[in-house]
Amino acid sequence: MARTAKIDRKTAETNIRLELDLDGAGKADVSTGVGFFDHMLTLFAKHSAMNLTVRAEGDLHVDQHHTVEDVGICLGQALKQAVGDKAGIRRYGHFTLPMEETLATVAVDLSGRYALVFRADIPAAKIGDFDSELVEDFWQSFAANALCNLHVLVHYGRNSHHIAEAIFKSAARALRMALEHDPRMTGVPSTKGTLAG
Repeated sequence: MARTAKIDRKTAETNIRLELDLDGAGKADVSTGVGFFDHMLTLFAKHSAMNLTVRAEGDLHVDQHHTVEDVGICLGQALKQAVGDKAGIRRYGHFTLPMEETLATVAVDLSGRYALVFRADIPAAKIGDFDSELVEDFWQSFAANALCNLHVLVHYGRNSHHIAEAIFKSAARALRMALEHDPRMTGVPSTKGTLAG
């Protein structure tokens, strides 16, 4: 059964169409109007081995917040929809990733419950014209809608671009692990018998 999802979200602030294939080949076709964010989503797709298509139009004349946050909502909803009842998956994933002088760890539990712990200092307020605080806002929106526990820890780093990139790449690798088929797990990986929340 294909693990895919399509999400359409239209508000007074954004108009977003997102397609996700959990068992893809890391292909990305992304256009949000925010260049650095497109870069992050493209490398997220590559390192998660998911296929990701995003078309987003937002009120960028105000700022980038609504666009980034709403794409996070849509990506979380798409992952939740695509993974289904979670039977046979590993459920947990973690990855520690070096990005030049930066080291980041992300751990995830596709538990059906939301929690975010975000411990990352991003020294620059902006990366190009991208507001650095939106990195946390994106992952908060994603985790709340995917209904997962997501822990982000940047052990150290200096360059804000490298820090953001390490977070997106390590999150992608952690999710890739959590979503993988576990040949020893015949049902839902929980003693409760469900991971629906």
